[in-house]
Amino acid sequence: MSDDYRYVFGPVVSRRIGRSLGVDVLPPKTCTYDCIYCQLGRTTRQNAERGEFVPLEDVVAEVRRKLAEEHAVDYITLVGSGEPTLYSRLGDFIAQVKAMTDVPVAVITNGSLLWRPEVRAELLQADLVIPSLDAADAEMFQEVNRPDDAILFDRMIAGLVAFRSEFGGQLWLEVLLLAGITDDQVAQIKTLADRIGPDRIQLNTAVRPPAFSTARPLSAAELERYAAMLGPHAEIVADVAPADDAATRTALPEEVLNMLRRHPASVCETAINLSITEQNARECIETLLDSGAIEEHRLEKGTYYRARNG
Repeated sequence: MSDDYRYVFGPVVSRRIGRSLGVDVLPPKTCTYDCIYCQLGRTTRQNAERGEFVPLEDVVAEVRRKLAEEHAVDYITLVGSGEPTLYSRLGDFIAQVKAMTDVPVAVITNGSLLWRPEVRAELLQADLVIPSLDAADAEMFQEVNRPDDAILFDRMIAGLVAFRSEFGGQLWLEVLLLAGITDDQVAQIKTLADRIGPDRIQLNTAVRPPAFSTARPLSAAELERYAAMLGPHAEIVADVAPADDAATRTALPEEVLNMLRRHPASVCETAINLSITEQNARECIETLLDSGAIEEHRLEKGTYYRARNG
């Protein structure tokens, strides 16, 4: 089976939302932040100006075609190579997708542009929005997220609070903590989360190769302790576990590369994410390594693979 999709990838078995059909509407690493923990490396196109980076009709056509091939999809998810709310046709995309299918739409965002009323209005059409909160004050915000100059910490927080007050869908707040950097801010982060009022708090840490080596993960015990501090709505985003019938298909290297451009993964995670055997995943990864399309990162947790930039 060939994989000739430019904007759609997966379905990927998400650690958060099940079988997620990913949609990427941005050139690689177009983002409002340059986070030190980013699994895709350094931001190369940092800005806060929205634009129609890819043709809306082409993206919608790919979603329609993929849905005709894949029937086991839990969410259509805007996520990928940068900050999806930078896409100026975001609202049009969500509206057209919801007109073609009953599959719910999720948007995974860093929340940096929610202070803009037009961005909030477009996101109101989604079923699930997952913004992030990685710092409790402006100084740490600058250190960890390294935002565009147009994005101020207090403005970002105000946008999250305003969106929660307007949005009738599910709002899950992702809190990513880093050892020795933000792990002493948990109490202050909880205060901000209480102001925002999400339906869930999803606690995460740097489990994949980060942009900066200073971004170190927390242990499982530390995550458990901080989840308890964040309250009853907090949950640790666990690694995906293989299903008994996980290996249901065969992938070619291009499909694996398409996923690794957005989601660095180990051999095992690649197999789980794409519902293929580990042998199939390993063969595709070896082919991609030989061609120079991907690079290997050895971490304490294991070996991960990421598409090369450019």
